[in-house]
Amino acid sequence: MTPEPYTVSGTYTVLEPLAERARPTTLDEVVGQRHLLAPTALFRRAADSGHLPNMIFYGPSGTGKTTVARILAANTHRALHRLNATTAGLSDIRDIIDTLDGISGMNGVLLYLEEIQYFNKKQQQSLLEFLENGRIMMIAATTENPYFTIFNAVLSRSTVFEFHPLTPEDVAQAVERGFRIEEERLGLTFEPEDGVIAHIAQACGGDVRKALSAVELLCSASVRDGTHVRVTLADAKASTQRSNMRYDRDGDAHYDLLSAFQKSIRGSDPDAAVYYLARILAGGDLQSVCRRLLVIAAEDIGLAYPQAIAVVKACVDAALQIGLPEAQLPLAEGVLLLATSPKSNTAAKAIWKASSDVAAGKTPDPPPHLRDAHYKGAEKLGRGLTYQYPHDFPRRWVAQQYLPDALKDTVYYEYGDNKLEQAAKKYWEEIK
Repeated sequence: MTPEPYTVSGTYTVLEPLAERARPTTLDEVVGQRHLLAPTALFRRAADSGHLPNMIFYGPSGTGKTTVARILAANTHRALHRLNATTAGLSDIRDIIDTLDGISGMNGVLLYLEEIQYFNKKQQQSLLEFLENGRIMMIAATTENPYFTIFNAVLSRSTVFEFHPLTPEDVAQAVERGFRIEEERLGLTFEPEDGVIAHIAQACGGDVRKALSAVELLCSASVRDGTHVRVTLADAKASTQRSNMRYDRDGDAHYDLLSAFQKSIRGSDPDAAVYYLARILAGGDLQSVCRRLLVIAAEDIGLAYPQAIAVVKACVDAALQIGLPEAQLPLAEGVLLLATSPKSNTAAKAIWKASSDVAAGKTPDPPPHLRDAHYKGAEKLGRGLTYQYPHDFPRRWVAQQYLPDALKDTVYYEYGDNKLEQAAKKYWEEIK
């Protein structure tokens, strides 16, 4: 039976988006998220019991957060109230509280608060009085890491469930369902060419809403010949241009990609490194790549190949001068150089250890013989009296104490096992 997705506005008939009309009504119909929705999963067992905690749904758009919240409300016979933190305030939540004494709130309320990260600290703390009301179950949804954006008082009263980006195989199920719904609505038979469903499922980047929007566009703009309609791969590609890009310079995707980028170079995997470079540059983020490459050259290659930072600096300068898209060429050169270079983080570990001591308050004065003696009266203060100038000694070295007395036996730098550092180690062992 054809659903009734129509409302009338003036003289125009308005159709709900396909993503709304295709929304599942049971947890078994939801595609993907098997780690949450499989019959044996903790979340599913809790959902089936009807006894659920306050929850935070964390994950990208179009992965089923709102759909699952709707189903939970229906299954627990609670009145569903949706608010978006970008526009809602605490007064809106109090208005919902007022419904608890009415017929609609007799079984309790499920408050679905989207984009909770846009509530400031005071607003989030004000939620606490509602979270402890047993008649209200709150599901807060966010596309940003809740451990960065949600305050501890709210986190401690909620259980976080992460929604993963859907696989193309998962999305393909939703795409096929979308075509069936449009066939029923329009009384047509859609015949997608080979590769159409797979392309839409792949190109949407794990976002079912994007995939169904592409299906709706293809169905509404299709060239019809009777009741059979052929959906071409060319049209499918046109409907999904760049729709698979999920990159927010201030969000998790940004930091996740940069993290994977650096770890791939550190792990000496040139293929993964250049792939993540392409992902980041596709988002137009040239500055982050340039900055991260210079950090990697010092942190991960370091003294195993000290010239790497000079080469990478030249690649970065060239990229910033010529701009995208050509900037990808010198950047690829720099990335592949770093990924295939020998690795050493001894310099990084040395400064991290020294910085840790400084932060811990280990800041005694330098030994008197190292302190500044270029002023009148320095000698009376004992400054520089016993300092020995290394260049006056054979092989430009003389034994003397450089660290403060309290730290004189501390070792911050340990030679790496690469060729260059081992050569330096051998040189100084012979001298010292």
